[in-house]
Amino acid sequence: MPDKVKHILDPNKWISQYADYLYNYAITRVDGQEIAKDLVQETFFSGIKGKDNYRGEAAELTWLVSILKRKIIDHYRKINSAKGQKEVRMSFYDKGQKKGNWIEERVPQSWGNEAEKEIENTELKSALDACINKLPEKHRMVFLLKTVQQYETEEICNELDITPSNLWVIIHRARLQLRNCMENNWFKN
Repeated sequence: MPDKVKHILDPNKWISQYADYLYNYAITRVDGQEIAKDLVQETFFSGIKGKDNYRGEAAELTWLVSILKRKIIDHYRKINSAKGQKEVRMSFYDKGQKKGNWIEERVPQSWGNEAEKEIENTELKSALDACINKLPEKHRMVFLLKTVQQYETEEICNELDITPSNLWVIIHRARLQLRNCMENNWFKN
């Protein structure tokens, strides 16, 4: 049985080798270039500070991405606690024809023209991004972490100090808000 490859750290090359990748990873998960830059910088600092704990079982980039993931969660956690962890109560469609509907069920049929499809997809993405940005901070954060970034339920719950049932209630409410926003801003246009 061959020995496992033992990776080594070379912090002197991190910026040239990994800064762009880490920045691109962060910018898709947080609002704003400055926040993404700060998170990458914090990742490098934490990596240098914790280099003695590096066991060499994962590649350098994998290890740095795991640090960056924690920094992103910490960023959202800080925002969440700064807002007093308020729970937003809202009404949602619980009866009638709209009960149980979700965006995928309501997407208009394709027109068959590739150029028009591309324009429509771009516009749909813009409308969806705008609706996601309108969500209350906690709902947006949990929705993005679970649905877009596909973090595990247990990881999100531990980091945000919420129960799994609370997480699913938040996801449910976020989806209902998104559906309502998309119906009012995309499907009616």
